[in-house]
Amino acid sequence: MRGPRPPAAAEAPPPIAADPPPLIRNRDFQALWTSRFFAGLGKESGEVAYPLLCLMLAGSASQAGIIGAAQVVTTMVTAVVGGSLADRSNRRAVLLCCDLGRLVLLGVFGIVLLGGNTSFPVIIAVAVCSSALMGVSNPVAMAAIKQLVPPPQVADASAQNQIRFFSTSALGAPVAGFLFNLGRAFPFLVEALAYLVSAALVLFIRRPMQASGYRAREPWTLRGMVGGFVFLARHPILRPMLMWIVGFNVAFTQTGAFLALIATAESQGAGHFQIGLTVSLAGAGGLVGALAAGPVIKLVRPSATFLAAAWSAPVCALALVVAPNVLSLGLLVGCVFAIVPCVNAVFYGYIAASVTDEYQGRVLGAVTFMCLVSQPVGILGVGLVFDAAGPNWVFLSMAVVSGLAALFSLSPVMRDLPRPEDVTVA
Repeated sequence: MRGPRPPAAAEAPPPIAADPPPLIRNRDFQALWTSRFFAGLGKESGEVAYPLLCLMLAGSASQAGIIGAAQVVTTMVTAVVGGSLADRSNRRAVLLCCDLGRLVLLGVFGIVLLGGNTSFPVIIAVAVCSSALMGVSNPVAMAAIKQLVPPPQVADASAQNQIRFFSTSALGAPVAGFLFNLGRAFPFLVEALAYLVSAALVLFIRRPMQASGYRAREPWTLRGMVGGFVFLARHPILRPMLMWIVGFNVAFTQTGAFLALIATAESQGAGHFQIGLTVSLAGAGGLVGALAAGPVIKLVRPSATFLAAAWSAPVCALALVVAPNVLSLGLLVGCVFAIVPCVNAVFYGYIAASVTDEYQGRVLGAVTFMCLVSQPVGILGVGLVFDAAGPNWVFLSMAVVSGLAALFSLSPVMRDLPRPEDVTVA
């Protein structure tokens, strides 16, 4: 059986003016961005609402944990499927099917909750199905950027996507909590409404979301579906950057870092308000970094951005060991998270610039899988090390893992990275 044919030449995107207007005036991209904002906000609020529902109905933290783990695994696996669909199917149709599918799923579930209690198997089935549709749609939407944005603006578009990700992450929890106070069905009904808005915005995108002649140019095989992993393994820039990202996620995955902060703060006798403020300071770092990512990627060389992100992680992890108080823990973690959006923007800019349209989805699906697969390892590691040895060993472990990952930044390729718009198709 023959493997996937590697892309040999770039697919020509639809004609774009030599001097394109500012990204903010690109109505097609902004419609896609806003669509994904509503979909992401629904997803983030749902990730809080499902555990809250389990705790309300059964008082079981273990059931809430099972749902969270099931969502991550489902999203991870279906992202590979979604990437393959993005390269072989009509991307607009896939996005509409995923949004409308979640609209029906969450709408029916909300109505069921209005009528009475539900069971844990039903809750986990709804959560898994919703995560599956999200996993499929994410690489499809990201793959469309190459067709909607001119090459000089792909890094800016990636930076704007970081604002969307971190803002929905920050807003999801309070939105879910507020709606839950109104009634247990409201978070899911509003989530369904968010997917309706998302689907409507997809219809406003006028430009084609993929190159012409997208239909399968090779048989649908398992080797073809996972071809994105092969492409990443062979790419001289994406390979070391992704290896660092995986290592960083093991040490500083958001959930794992927050767990370390909460557990450390509680062991030091901090109150609930102080713990919440500490976690908020850490999370705010990512949002601040996302807002600054656009100017940073224009003014700072990619190599400098990557080196700063790679080595600030182990340095800040060591500083956590000697941090004078609980709030300083949140500030230090926030400093690490602040650089992440800049690296993400450059990384996804490289993907958009160096991968042909016929491979965009599979590469993005493989990236999503690799980024998610490391997160449970990091979360579990934080819990095990904390229970066995305490917070200082957690922070030292984070320093060691992130330091080893940072070694990838010392390769000759990483020390002289081109700007994304200067990268040619592999």
